[in-house]
Amino acid sequence: MKILQDYNDSGKVVNMLRVDGRNQSDLRPVKITRNYIKHAEGSVLIEMGDTKVICTATVDEKVPPFKKNTGEGWVTAEYSMLPRSTATRNQRDISRLKLNGRSQEIQRLIGRALRSVVNLNLLGEREIIIDCDVIQADGGTRTASITGGFVALVDACKKLVDDGVIEKIPVTDFLAAVSVGIVDDVEMLDLCYVEDSNAATDMNVVMTSKGEFIEIQATGEQLPFRKEQFDTLLSLAEKGISRLIEIQKDALGQVSNEVGRVTKDEKVCNCDEEQGQA
Repeated sequence: MKILQDYNDSGKVVNMLRVDGRNQSDLRPVKITRNYIKHAEGSVLIEMGDTKVICTATVDEKVPPFKKNTGEGWVTAEYSMLPRSTATRNQRDISRLKLNGRSQEIQRLIGRALRSVVNLNLLGEREIIIDCDVIQADGGTRTASITGGFVALVDACKKLVDDGVIEKIPVTDFLAAVSVGIVDDVEMLDLCYVEDSNAATDMNVVMTSKGEFIEIQATGEQLPFRKEQFDTLLSLAEKGISRLIEIQKDALGQVSNEVGRVTKDEKVCNCDEEQGQA
């Protein structure tokens, strides 16, 4: 894949056009539509360019066995792709009678990422399941799932608050994810499928609004990469995630003001017990 580039006198790239006309630091057009699924406690359709993922959040008033009687909740995720979300048909996992390795890896990533910003004690002994279903894939499906899944999670928590089940949204910070990579020796943000398929280096980054890293997955697909290239990719990811969090906040509106009002180690206040001891 060839990219159109302009160079200054020192040989540095100053302008470039990618396969879809973007510059190297551009995100694809991003749109988050809330309340996309009628029955779910939280749901969004997230669109990043031609990648489209439906993310739903379901509240289950029970927890996995390892969390029983702990007073803590759990957040987990499932990920799948429609058979024709891709150029050629993907076989459904159910027809294989097992989850394929890629889907398993991605849903674990989504679950880990979202749990990192949830106070499980304040959530109470219940589980929130985030289902991410790719309806059209053009690169970055796992990062779109995390970014959209976060909004669905917040909406599900907000419903618990509105229903009087919990006191406040137990989410400590905003979180988003984006892909970066090196294609034709150029570092770029938010790879589409053609770019991802031709990337010498592929990297996925998950960060909070405070600039804290949750996960960095970097792989030299074709060639080793240098530290300065890694730093450039990380810088691109930071800028992209900052913009994605702005989009999340815009989508959530006033609800966004209720995110980040708790800390990770905050406990549920049992006021009746405290008054009795006094």
